[in-house]
Amino acid sequence: MLRRHCMQLLSMSVAATLLPVGARAQSPPAVRKPDLADAAAGTYSGDVISDSKGSSKSGVTLTVTRVRKDVVRVSSDYARLPAIEVPLTAAMGKILQQHGDSVFLLDPKTGHLDVSFVNEASWAGARQ
Repeated sequence: MLRRHCMQLLSMSVAATLLPVGARAQSPPAVRKPDLADAAAGTYSGDVISDSKGSSKSGVTLTVTRVRKDVVRVSSDYARLPAIEVPLTAAMGKILQQHGDSVFLLDPKTGHLDVSFVNEASWAGARQ
């Protein structure tokens, strides 16, 4: 009887290894815990409020994209604003740049965002 049970287990094991990969039990994908970059990611509409090399400009869209944990890329539809990567931290209920020459200040409650691009131009707006 023990021999028959062992043979059954062995045959089930061999059969399982012969199944196509998609037919085997899949473990659920790992769920990543949302971070500051996830909270900041989105599309924002606003205005260039100061520019060291030109005048202000209305109707400028910023796109904030998660790059990796607590780091975003800020890009825009306005050529004067360079794309920048910003490491993020949180303080006093706000999300802001951890370090660097650019300023990033987001109020997650209101969706208001202020960004200054390396002493070139400053932009202010809100999440769309």
